[in-house]
Amino acid sequence: MTPTPNESDWWRQPAKPLHRPAGEAAARRQAQLTKPPGALGRLEAIAIQLASMQGRERPALERAQITVFAGDHGVMAEGVSAFPQAVTGEMVKNFARGGAAISVLAREQGVRLEVVDLGTVNDPGPLDGVIRLRLAPSTANFTSAPAMTESQFEQALAAGRAAVARAAGAGAQLFIAGEMGIGNTTAAAALACGLIGLPAQLMAGPGTGLDAEGVARKAAVIDRALACHAGQLAEPAEALRRLGGFELAAIAGACIACAQKGLPMLVDGFIVTAAALAAVRMQPTVRDWLLFAHASAEPGHGHLLQMLGAQPLIDLNLRLGEGSGAAVALPLLRLACALHNGMATFAEAGVSEKHG
Repeated sequence: MTPTPNESDWWRQPAKPLHRPAGEAAARRQAQLTKPPGALGRLEAIAIQLASMQGRERPALERAQITVFAGDHGVMAEGVSAFPQAVTGEMVKNFARGGAAISVLAREQGVRLEVVDLGTVNDPGPLDGVIRLRLAPSTANFTSAPAMTESQFEQALAAGRAAVARAAGAGAQLFIAGEMGIGNTTAAAALACGLIGLPAQLMAGPGTGLDAEGVARKAAVIDRALACHAGQLAEPAEALRRLGGFELAAIAGACIACAQKGLPMLVDGFIVTAAALAAVRMQPTVRDWLLFAHASAEPGHGHLLQMLGAQPLIDLNLRLGEGSGAAVALPLLRLACALHNGMATFAEAGVSEKHG
């Protein structure tokens, strides 16, 4: 029996197919524009890719949405962050007041921004622009138990799906997921290790600013978590439930929902990429709908990008999170569309084409 979209395993439904004829038409247009073939490099490929995603020869990105998913982590009991756990809730307030980096980036580009509070130890209370779901004050400490119950996991996935539905309903042509959760680089690194089998020392990084001793402690914590859940990580959804976080699961759900709706998603850095890898492992057809924004300064990010066959658009040594790297890369996508749509063809401009 084919599951219906309302069932808990909605995420098993495949992605919407790309519109290959639109991509082919966009490629033909690129070949006719007043420039040498390939002279605009990856900007040409981006325009063609977006054409396939949007099902039209001339893609557009006037409307985008950023959703920041916030959640706290039980693994913080192991001392894995340079910042106190209270910062998660405090940053939710900062998002709502417009003072965070992602708030500025969204405002400057005219992008709709929302925040989803999935559960913070330091409850910020009701705030304008913040959706309160609050599955629990935090996940469980995954060194000794699964991070999420099955119910929490399903609700977190569904939160990502709901955010995508809101974005599509508002006419968004691109979705960006951001995250906030002190300790979530540990969760992302543990999840990555669980999904691809690399040792913790290759994935653990400084996060919010750990020194070498702190990074070594983080790697040891991840090793304990992997040992605790050994034999239970073969299924990617189960790996995400056991080693992830509320925000990671929500982002994975958003990746899958974007692909099912045919809404391109611009993937941020290390944490969002770990969730994206989980989503692709859960539903491989999701990969067609993901664009990758930047190369994070977190050392494990390169391994994740390699597993996804992804080439990020920019490398600015960013490691803030919040969706900020994706927001910084957004203008490149918009410029790719503008060049593709606005340049004259050789025939229109009366310019002689290359011979041979």
